[in-house]
Amino acid sequence: MTDALWVYAIGFLAQGFFSARILVQWILSERARRIVSPNAYWVCSLAGSILLFLYGWLRSDFCVMLGQLISYYIYVWNLDIKGLWQKVPRWIRIPIAVLPCVAIGCGIAGGRAFFDSLFRNSNLPLWMIVFGSAGQIVFTVRFIYQWYYSYRRHCSLLPVGFWVISLVGSGIIVSYGIMRLDPVLILGQSVGFIAYSRNILLGKRQKVDTAQRA
Repeated sequence: MTDALWVYAIGFLAQGFFSARILVQWILSERARRIVSPNAYWVCSLAGSILLFLYGWLRSDFCVMLGQLISYYIYVWNLDIKGLWQKVPRWIRIPIAVLPCVAIGCGIAGGRAFFDSLFRNSNLPLWMIVFGSAGQIVFTVRFIYQWYYSYRRHCSLLPVGFWVISLVGSGIIVSYGIMRLDPVLILGQSVGFIAYSRNILLGKRQKVDTAQRA
């Protein structure tokens, strides 16, 4: 029971960072009356990603780990383009940069036992792994879209499409969390629904205002 409590504590701490990023971004966007991409959003994203990956590892949950691996370096890219990554001391940057590679290497070194714990888990049937992974992939595609959109404009932005994908992916992950009986996923993803919807409205209003000025 003690082990379960501290594992859940890591998961809730990770979701705390993700919830904080959403709240900060939402508040600043409401003040600016447009969608903004604050520095705190990406700092909290990276911290939350590290912790949630660890939580997925401890829970032998491939779906959770997959989502964090895909988005991890996009968080770093956004910090870099904002000029924050270079300000982090090198002795901290290097471990952060190689962390996913080390994790993958440790998993491979674990051999069959590690893969069996992920894909032959009696508490997590294959169909649920597929469903949960689909949700994580959809949810994480938003960051690939965000990166592409921002890369073309040479600055960190959070476009309307990012929030639309967020809503869809979050809904799938909440469903997976309910089936998995995972309070970390259920509560963590539910927090964002209002903020995602509000950002969509702000983005559409911003487009209307821009068109009217033109």
